[in-house]
Amino acid sequence: MFPAALLRNALRVLIPLAVASTFYLYLYPVFLGCAFPLPPQTTEQDTVAAFQDTVRQHVLPSSSSAAPFRLLALGDPQLEGDTSIRNHNRESFLHLTWAIRHLTFKTDQPSLRKRLRQVVHDLVDVFFDDIPDTLESIRKRIDLFGNDFYLAHIYRTLRWWTKPTHVTVLGDLLGSQWIKEKEFERRSWRFWNRSFKGGERVPDEVALYPAEEYDLAGLLGVEDSNAAAWRRRIINVAGNHDIGYAGDLTVERLERFERVFGKAAYELRFELPITDPVANATIYDFEKNPDSNRLPPELRIVNVNNMNLDTPAADQSLQDKTYAFVNDVINTASAVEYAGHFTLVLTHIPLYKPEGVCVDAPFFNFHAGGGVKEQNQLSADASRGFLEGIFGLNGDPNAPGGGRGRRGVVLNGHDHEGCDIYHYINQTEDDRQWQVARWHSAQADGLPGKPEVPGLREITVRSMMGGFGGNAGLLSVWFDQETWEWKSEFANCALGRQYFWWFVHIVDLITLIALVVYGVLHATGFDIETRPASRAATPAVSVKQGSQKPVHVGNGDAKKG
Repeated sequence: MFPAALLRNALRVLIPLAVASTFYLYLYPVFLGCAFPLPPQTTEQDTVAAFQDTVRQHVLPSSSSAAPFRLLALGDPQLEGDTSIRNHNRESFLHLTWAIRHLTFKTDQPSLRKRLRQVVHDLVDVFFDDIPDTLESIRKRIDLFGNDFYLAHIYRTLRWWTKPTHVTVLGDLLGSQWIKEKEFERRSWRFWNRSFKGGERVPDEVALYPAEEYDLAGLLGVEDSNAAAWRRRIINVAGNHDIGYAGDLTVERLERFERVFGKAAYELRFELPITDPVANATIYDFEKNPDSNRLPPELRIVNVNNMNLDTPAADQSLQDKTYAFVNDVINTASAVEYAGHFTLVLTHIPLYKPEGVCVDAPFFNFHAGGGVKEQNQLSADASRGFLEGIFGLNGDPNAPGGGRGRRGVVLNGHDHEGCDIYHYINQTEDDRQWQVARWHSAQADGLPGKPEVPGLREITVRSMMGGFGGNAGLLSVWFDQETWEWKSEFANCALGRQYFWWFVHIVDLITLIALVVYGVLHATGFDIETRPASRAATPAVSVKQGSQKPVHVGNGDAKKG
């Protein structure tokens, strides 16, 4: 088969494959039906309704009934770098260099026999060490380059399709807390200029410390320049690979993280305007309505650096600041007897739960000289600081607010497999202890909202890394004016492993090259499918109509001259 025919037949397969796979890849949220949950979640068709509403947001935004707060939550991108490359900071063919040095007598050897033996050893190592390491290093460099754009594809595509109002990355933005300053700057540049291009860090003047008197970070459900700014901003959470665990966390690591990615601990408060005058009249007012327990609807985001909540810590002063921050979050929260406020805690390390509930079991490891070296979860005591402190939940039915605490949810990362669970405490039991159940099991048992069983949902977002399927969390939070309470729902959207991303772009590249080659062949007039005519071929004889046909004369009948 001639090359042109081969190319044409190949393109008949490649073009439809490239178009179909590329179309799916760049519209994967549409094909998968990814959408922020809609209020309220009551029927089996909610996912369909949410998808249809997302379509309406693109076609006719004014007709949308989307939640006023929609958070795109991304977990553990973990951008790796040069330290993951085998031959980083050394020659690619080190043993070959030494073999040449031995042969050119640039090394000291006691005898020629030992010199030649060392040369043979180095040449063997070239094939068994240098060549495999070089090939693996080349593969890793290509993988790192592609991984940046794989993560960027998830962020860019979901941000375009689902239209979140806010975005967060739940820690482990980078792949190691041990990298030096130069490598930290290089990976940070890749984060902002490749993987999350178009995103912005939260300005320091907006990321506020908890206080009784505070400025709002914005209004929910209102389209203005501030809302547009929040769609660009990324709420970055500090993870162990960013600043280290308690035994690794230093002032220098924390300062460089905050300089590039934003503060590690702060709060943001957003208010939802109520336009109904009747509903507004029911809100607490010291003079006009002092008996009301209704507060203006407000959503409070608390970004907590929980890397050094557990002990021992390498820097006690940093741990003291973390404790003071958590205490101030508690002290500036609204009283649990009041309704209308919602607390969203963003952090990295998940709360404590017994082994078998999630993939990561409780685990602690410590440095030989002291300090937390590694942990899968917070300790039970530190977890109670969130449940009973920040959220005000209590096993005592006689506690303020009946122990039901504040409305809210916890989002975190760290456990790359993800987990969705419900913490609760049964006030009717004699031995009141915190218990944990998978969210779907808790729903089936009717635990959320059950009287005398205070509880809180904790969502560990599955990692967006290719090895875990390129996941993204979609959290919707909306306000129910009838009950004067906030409600929330969560959905997951996964692109799939990175192999498919690579496959699509490799097929596209091959198709493009084949099209160019095929086009060049035809543009130059070089028809390689036609055999060249024989120079000895006899030209065709044309016979005029009515003329006498030539008489064939055999060789034997030829006249002698």
